[in-house]
Amino acid sequence: MTNSSLDQACADAAALLDQCDGLLITAGAGMGIDSGLPDFRGDKGFWNAYPALGKHGLRFTEIANPRAFRERPELAWGFYGHRLQLYRRTVPHAGFGILKRIAARLPHGAFVFTSNVDGQFQRSGMPGERVVECHGSIEKLQCLGDCGHPAWSAQEFVPAVDEERCLLSCALPRCPHCGDIARPNILMFGDRLWDSSEADRQEQRLGAWLARQQRAVVIELGAGTWIPSVRVFGESQDRPLIRVNPGEPAVGLARDIGIALGALEGLSRIAAAFDAR
Repeated sequence: MTNSSLDQACADAAALLDQCDGLLITAGAGMGIDSGLPDFRGDKGFWNAYPALGKHGLRFTEIANPRAFRERPELAWGFYGHRLQLYRRTVPHAGFGILKRIAARLPHGAFVFTSNVDGQFQRSGMPGERVVECHGSIEKLQCLGDCGHPAWSAQEFVPAVDEERCLLSCALPRCPHCGDIARPNILMFGDRLWDSSEADRQEQRLGAWLARQQRAVVIELGAGTWIPSVRVFGESQDRPLIRVNPGEPAVGLARDIGIALGALEGLSRIAAAFDAR
């Protein structure tokens, strides 16, 4: 896209936002890149972020797998423990604040649907009851053995990680009911035992909110096609869609808008056009 076409797309997006009554924010992994969070698409990018796992020859799909917690629990928790540390100390980028500011001008505010497990929307000040984490949250734990105990907060778990070897160097977290190893309450690859109870409750709240919207607009941020959960959900709403994605911005309907920018730059340019209206 040329700079002039980007300007026009951002102006068109601002016009949509100016007329809507509620904003459905759908966000994928690209939303966190501007906060400094790693992108795990492709083995090379994953191994650059976690070279110790590259030495083991482990792909993202192999470590983000409940089987890894049974077979190599210290290694699996080395990866997820490091991510938990990283997410807890990461400051959400300014784009989160832009979304809050736009939402504050709308009659029904905003609701978030995200595949990210990092809790960045809540850390930026978005009320937790207005967020759907469709793949779960790293700030919750569940029993690896599926003993029936409901998922619980990970707040008391402070992982210590040997980053050179990607190994947990403290005690493994345990289920308070049966004592089995705890795992993150996250939907992983090959995962038949993910406890989706909290995500189901979140989606029920979102459904009730959407039912009240007559002129809602979807803004999709950093959601790719490798794991298309976010794209599929946003497109299924049959509402105008603003897609902000530097590599995959194409949209299928004439009413929709594609903006070939990263999340922060795209939001900044949309906000400038929105404020100028």
